Amino acid sequence: MVTIKKSLHLLTVAFFALVSLVAKAEEPVTSEHDSHAAVNPASPEFVQEYTQHHLMDDHFYSFYGDAEKHRHYGFPLPVILIDNGLKVFMSSEDFVYNGKVVENGGQYYKYYHGKIYKTDAEGTITYDDKHHPANEKPLDFSITKNVFGLILASVLLFWGFTSLAKNYKSSPNNLPKGMGRVLEPLVIYVRDEMARPNIGDKKYKKYMPYLLSVFFLIFLLNLLGLTPLGLNVTGNISITVCLALFTFFYVNLSGNKDYWKHIFWMPGVPVPMKIILAPIEVLGMFTKPFSLLIRLFANITAGHSVVMGLIAVAFVMKETLTTPGAVGVSFLLTTFLTVLEILVAFLQAFIFTMLSSLFIGSAVQEHDHH
Repeated sequence: MVTIKKSLHLLTVAFFALVSLVAKAEEPVTSEHDSHAAVNPASPEFVQEYTQHHLMDDHFYSFYGDAEKHRHYGFPLPVILIDNGLKVFMSSEDFVYNGKVVENGGQYYKYYHGKIYKTDAEGTITYDDKHHPANEKPLDFSITKNVFGLILASVLLFWGFTSLAKNYKSSPNNLPKGMGRVLEPLVIYVRDEMARPNIGDKKYKKYMPYLLSVFFLIFLLNLLGLTPLGLNVTGNISITVCLALFTFFYVNLSGNKDYWKHIFWMPGVPVPMKIILAPIEVLGMFTKPFSLLIRLFANITAGHSVVMGLIAVAFVMKETLTTPGAVGVSFLLTTFLTVLEILVAFLQAFIFTMLSSLFIGSAVQEHDHH
């Protein structure tokens, strides 16, 4: 029991670190040159390109671009490669968007279709029979846009909860101040509406660090995705996979003998039915976290796609229509959906945390068989 408890604490500590490592697993689908510059703002293709640019990850943090000047305005991010040693350099607009070759440690690297390839001084890219790049790829541990968003969210959460803890220590009446007044009601909400009812009064405290971490991380990342920062971290399926895996590990590491008995050999059920139901129950162990990752990924991606699509439609209307009211309608719809997305940001964090606590509660529940 002590070993399992230590493992759960280690899982909570590793939570943010592992999410950051896998954040870059979904590579962006960008062309060698800026796709916005190649698409006419008056064409329907512009809507698709504009939306995809927001949804995908990137090695350069771009706030906005100028199609006429072929420029992106933002800041570079660190490129960290493992290729016969550690290779570290800063990305740049020319490296990411204009096909510039970077030399580091005697090796040449080129950014092509969202990935970094080894090449020569001329930036030669070879192709296989299916016209896929055949150049060797180094191990890429770069700080991409999604990883930067995770780091930013982690810093904000650390600052907020550190302030809340200091308030409890310094305040004689344990009354929160500042940011603590925002965080404390949400902490109590997670405890009283999710952890206690689903896990039980005796065991919920052990899982509160994880439940609070996953709730506030998802909620804050969803809110950051609605700001002009242009982040789409929870719309990256590798992030949602990692979050769901943590819930999967927590559930199965915490499972008692009754939990495993109900999976492999259900009590009170005829033997032929036990043989039939056991594979279904085993499959259910994996479909539960799968539903978590798909639900979060699909809802956030759909919301961002609709909002960014409507913003792009405003540009199309401006180029194709002379009626000034058309752009205004697009603006009003975008504003309405953005406000709706704030509700969705909370709702998705709530659903993920609620179901995680429900799954954990089912694993630790003591059953009475008579």
